[in-house]
Amino acid sequence: MKITNIKAYGFWAGFRNVCLVKVETDKGVYGWGESGLSGREQAVIGAIEHFKQFLIGQDPSNIGAIWQEMYRSQYFEGGRVLAAAISAIDIALHDLVAKSLKIPVYKLLGGKQRQTIPLFSTSVVPLGPELVEDVVKLKQQGWRVIRATTGQHGNPNHSELFDCRKSIAQAAKWLTEARAALGPEVTLGIDYHHRLTIPETISFIQRMPVGTIDFLEEPIRAESPEAYQSLKQRCPVPLAIGEEFTSKWDFAPFVETGITDYGRIDICNAGGFTEAMKIAAMCELHYIDMMPHNPLSPICAAASIHFCAAISNLAWLELPPYDGDMSDYDKFFINRPEVKNNAFEVSETIGLGIDVNESLIENLEFKFWEPPRLHKVDGSYNNW
Repeated sequence: MKITNIKAYGFWAGFRNVCLVKVETDKGVYGWGESGLSGREQAVIGAIEHFKQFLIGQDPSNIGAIWQEMYRSQYFEGGRVLAAAISAIDIALHDLVAKSLKIPVYKLLGGKQRQTIPLFSTSVVPLGPELVEDVVKLKQQGWRVIRATTGQHGNPNHSELFDCRKSIAQAAKWLTEARAALGPEVTLGIDYHHRLTIPETISFIQRMPVGTIDFLEEPIRAESPEAYQSLKQRCPVPLAIGEEFTSKWDFAPFVETGITDYGRIDICNAGGFTEAMKIAAMCELHYIDMMPHNPLSPICAAASIHFCAAISNLAWLELPPYDGDMSDYDKFFINRPEVKNNAFEVSETIGLGIDVNESLIENLEFKFWEPPRLHKVDGSYNNW
């Protein structure tokens, strides 16, 4: 079996662009993968075209060797664009090879360790009484792990003010109220989306009673492990970090020095299955559970399910959608994963267990889209 073609599709679906990759073979077997670099899909598609030049004609079952060749084939290894392209191709190769063997992908990864994949749900309402009402509603629906957000998600058409000090004051107040309403058994966390500084994060934590939240996700930017180490020494709340990391090398300083408590890996950005399994094993050495990022199309969800099924150290998988309309996906994707009893079931279907209506996406429009912009009180930019 040889690779005969690699196709990349970037198209608008619902509220964002989707970037899918299809790897085809001379035996008629094909596989699908997805890139997670939202907002820079054209760059990823360009990288895939480069990889395609030397991948055609190769044996797709040599997944590990292909990963190494893609990663090492340029002098400048790594980077988010190349990692996202490698991820999409690697996921597609696993789908393809598993189909050729007539087995689910998780069997290529060592078999499944669980029957269902536990999920966490996200509340995106503003920080106020509505947050308390929303998390109580989620609890009544059976959710036992709930994540709040800042409640302010920006506007792609213009920059909006994000007042960090006002936000942490509101978050501390209403998370305290939410905890009182939820009781002690529900796991409650918040994602700050890299918007705070170290002193702002410490101030935020100090404003709440101990035990109010069970995890704090991405409070500061993650380029500097030293900065996070400084925060970790003064922050008693478990940290969830890693959704923007692209390799085991990115994860290593956060894992080996005990900075992160939950590994927020994104399989569509962190090198696909090949690299994700190594990252999970590294985290397992330090008793860190994985908490995968899963904000993309059903291809990402399906890949994440197989990854979660095969690893021992899983906390919860993120449940999409929480910030946009995904109704378009019903026509583009065949056999998309469905939530049952607040979890994903691990399917016995071969490959990833999902397919794509390729004829419907071949000529779809790509829309240039920018993430929302946020600015501080003084007018300077903050992170979205």
